[in-house]
Amino acid sequence: MPVSCSYDPIQGSEIGQFAGPATTKFPRRSHRQHLRAGFAAVVLAGTTLGATLAAAQAADPPRRKHPAARHAPAETAEEVDVVARRPAFRFSAAQHAADSTIRLTGQDLIRRGVVSKTDLQNLAPNLSVQSVNGTSSTNFQLRGIGTSDYTQNSTPSVLTYIDDVAFPVSTMSNGMLFDIDSVDIQPGPAGFTHGFASSGGEVALHTADPTPQWHGGVTEDIASYARSRTTGYISGPISPTLSFRIAAETIHGGGWQYDPANRTHLGDSDETALRAKLKWTPDSRTTVKLTGHFVRDRSGVVVGQPMINLLGTRLPPNEPQQAYWDLSPRFARLIGRSPDTKPSEDNTFWGANITATHRFDLAMLTSISDYESERVGEYTDQDATTARTGDTYRNIVADSFIQELRLGAVDPDAKLQWDLGASYNRVRMYQQFFFDFSDYPLRGYLSETSFEQHQQTFAQYAHVSYALPWHLKIFGGLNHEADDRQLIGLRTVHYNVNALDFADTATNANQFSGEVGLQWQPSRGFMSYVKVSRGFRPGGFTANNTVVQDQLAPYKPEWLLAYEAGFKSEPIPNVLRLNGAAFYDDYHDQQYLGSFVVPSYGPLGRFTNIPKSEIWGLEGSIDLHPLPHLYLVQNIGYERGKYQDFSAVNSAATNQYYLAHHVWTPIYTSYNGVDSGIPKLTLNGTATLRFDPLPAHQIEGGLDWSYRGAQALVPGGQGYYRLPDYFLLGAHLTWRATKQHWFATVYATNLLDRQYYVTGGQATTTYFYIPGAPRIIGGRFGVDF
Repeated sequence: MPVSCSYDPIQGSEIGQFAGPATTKFPRRSHRQHLRAGFAAVVLAGTTLGATLAAAQAADPPRRKHPAARHAPAETAEEVDVVARRPAFRFSAAQHAADSTIRLTGQDLIRRGVVSKTDLQNLAPNLSVQSVNGTSSTNFQLRGIGTSDYTQNSTPSVLTYIDDVAFPVSTMSNGMLFDIDSVDIQPGPAGFTHGFASSGGEVALHTADPTPQWHGGVTEDIASYARSRTTGYISGPISPTLSFRIAAETIHGGGWQYDPANRTHLGDSDETALRAKLKWTPDSRTTVKLTGHFVRDRSGVVVGQPMINLLGTRLPPNEPQQAYWDLSPRFARLIGRSPDTKPSEDNTFWGANITATHRFDLAMLTSISDYESERVGEYTDQDATTARTGDTYRNIVADSFIQELRLGAVDPDAKLQWDLGASYNRVRMYQQFFFDFSDYPLRGYLSETSFEQHQQTFAQYAHVSYALPWHLKIFGGLNHEADDRQLIGLRTVHYNVNALDFADTATNANQFSGEVGLQWQPSRGFMSYVKVSRGFRPGGFTANNTVVQDQLAPYKPEWLLAYEAGFKSEPIPNVLRLNGAAFYDDYHDQQYLGSFVVPSYGPLGRFTNIPKSEIWGLEGSIDLHPLPHLYLVQNIGYERGKYQDFSAVNSAATNQYYLAHHVWTPIYTSYNGVDSGIPKLTLNGTATLRFDPLPAHQIEGGLDWSYRGAQALVPGGQGYYRLPDYFLLGAHLTWRATKQHWFATVYATNLLDRQYYVTGGQATTTYFYIPGAPRIIGGRFGVDF
């Protein structure tokens, strides 16, 4: 059925018309009439007319589709001319994809105040996005799967993609959350239709593309603690076949932490980012996109608040917005920084990629070539005290090259859909870690560990689906991945004490992953599916502070069998949407950052493998449009994890033994049957009221909220070894003049001004929490054309 429509970027919805040769028209109805008609549509869903009405109400904004959704059930060729009212819900095509992906628009990110990747955890169920020890390294954990990898010596369990390009080093994607079109957060094993294998899922960012018409805009955002964020873009044609887009962002200020010892503010942003795109369409079958980006980040970092100090020294007051740190002149000289340097980043990221697609008669060919580079200089005070027991400086130089070739089906309505391709990744990395242990009784020196890591990965994948009778579809995918890593030239220098050289080490993996599933869609408004998949993640090394060769023993790849069943439904079209899923993961060789105790030295972090564990849970989302101007969204996640075969150092017991005897002795405990400590309950949602007080003017106001359950920092962790739960509430109010092309917004995050902690960690003698931001009140003003 042909469709003509226009997209409303303000609401992320379509105002469209479904056209046919007949002249029958349906008048607009009141909301109450529409509600009654919605119930009738459920009854009529099995009939031709019911399917046609549901299709009219589920018009979808034009955007790239998930491979599983490309071949949604075809519309019935009924000769009906329907004037469709604006749909309340977005991403209707995704309702026919056999997944539990959370899909967000760029406007969703703006409304919720998303500036960095860590803010995404407040928008999806069973998702944690945490800075590792307050650094620029970020750990994604989906459905309890994810590893806190400070040194980035392994591929993340949850891969980040930007415009279909995989980022194998987590920090390389920092500073990229501006001029975003949409975000897909997909849990579960992935890598069967693109990219590389992953055990936990993927987070895919889609940036806005060049447009054939002239568009542009600038937004100024000013908030508490002198924070300013300026974003802008311009997009338009260069010629009939060539268009461009340039977007930029700069963020400054916002440091809400205060150090009473140094009388300084901590955490001020100082970041500038630029992205440029060219889009060339020489003919109707070919598209070539060239993208380049640059990020310069000199932002301050948030310092932890200490909970336990094993040296027994007095802890500073654990007050909201306060933190303590100290940089010794001797350590400053060693790392080449000024003695008054605050905990901060000094990072540069840049990259370029070219994506070309050509549609042949039988297949669509896609080529992706990408180069990424990072230069990281990072000073953090990880013991969170004025003592010189855990000051850290990290220097990283890393480069990544990716080449991917992909073939896929052309006709989205064909019964047989298929994708196949291959990806190659090469990473070269050099790292230096400097530590100040001057006040640590067992050490008392400055230390440096340096090494190189070489890595290359080659993956091949294939995915097929076939539409069967009785509204069934069977699908399956396969991924083979070979990964090879070498740790070269690792050396640790304890200044004025000794120098230690370690033997090179290597690890490789050669494994298959895949999925198979069945999908059933008896009506346009209801779909259910079951699938089984095998996830895989390569192994790696622990290398940030090495004193014995045993620390460099590579940890093994992890793999899991994931079972999932779910449904997607719209029982009352344009009024109520219900989606849900249940999952069970049979987890093998789970990669885990535990403790390694050297008797004459103390505890050190070392990655190890948990032979056997399990995770299970539920997820659900509710979209409700109960009144003409009211829109409600609620996401719910519940998960539980349990160790089934796991023995490790008991950090709490080992620390207690040291406090009593002043000797480091590892105490091992069996954690068989112990809860793994992942956050059990996550909730997030929004309530939005939207209406037009004047012609061509719109007011939108709303609340947003999120809850995250407690999280254990060590196996079986309780007390200070368990991060507390928290609840956050936000609000916003926007006035938009659609014809004059301007808007003004006032907003607040953490409206109740709760004290909460977003993550935690351990450095030498201190266990600490990283606090979250206090109440932030701000305003945005923007113009566009």
